[in-house]
Amino acid sequence: MAAICVFCASSTTLEQRWLDLAAETGRTLAERGHTLVSGGGRVGMMGAVTESARAAGGHTLGIIPQCLVDLEVADEDSAELVVTDDMAARKTVMIDRSDAFITLPGGLGTLDELFEVWTTATLDVHRKPIVLLDPDGFYDGLTRWLGTLTDQKFVRPAAMDMLLTARTVAEAIDLTEATLAAGPRRGPSGAASDTASPAA
Repeated sequence: MAAICVFCASSTTLEQRWLDLAAETGRTLAERGHTLVSGGGRVGMMGAVTESARAAGGHTLGIIPQCLVDLEVADEDSAELVVTDDMAARKTVMIDRSDAFITLPGGLGTLDELFEVWTTATLDVHRKPIVLLDPDGFYDGLTRWLGTLTDQKFVRPAAMDMLLTARTVAEAIDLTEATLAAGPRRGPSGAASDTASPAA
C-alpha cells in the first residue's frame, strides 16, 4: 500500500459538498489500505479528509509548519505529526514522504502545492503520480489555460501529460494505484511514459 498525499483547502467557510468530497477521499484511501499524508491541519477540507481516514481505520501522517501550529490548527490526533520550520520545508517533506499526490479543489495554498510537485516532477526530482481530482469541472478553466501554454511553447506537452485528471474519488484513486503499479514515470527530460492518460 502507498502513502498518498492529498492537497485540499483548509478554509472554514466552504460549502458542505467540498467537505463531503474530502471526507469521501479520506475514507476511500483508508478502506483501500493507504496511508494518508496531509498538510497537518484540522480545519476545512484538510480536517475532513484526515478525520474520515482515521474513522475508517487509516494511518494519517500530518506535515505542518510551526507557524500554523502556533495558530492552533494542528491535527494533534494524527498518528504522526511532523512539524517543519517553514512552508517550503513542509512541501519538501511532503514530497519525500509520499508515493503519489491527489489534488482536490482548493485555493492558493492548494495550487501552490500542486505546482510544486508538478514542477519538481518535470525536472525529474521525483517520478511520483500526480492526480487532479476535478469534480464538476472545477479545474477545467485552469487546465484549458495551461493547454495554451504548450501551444505557445512555454510548457512541453510531456509536462502536461504528467498531470492526470479524474472526475470522482474512486477514479482518482484507481488512476493513482494503476500509475504506481506501472512503475516510475520519467519527466519531460527523460523517456516519455505511456502508462497513464494525459490531463483532459
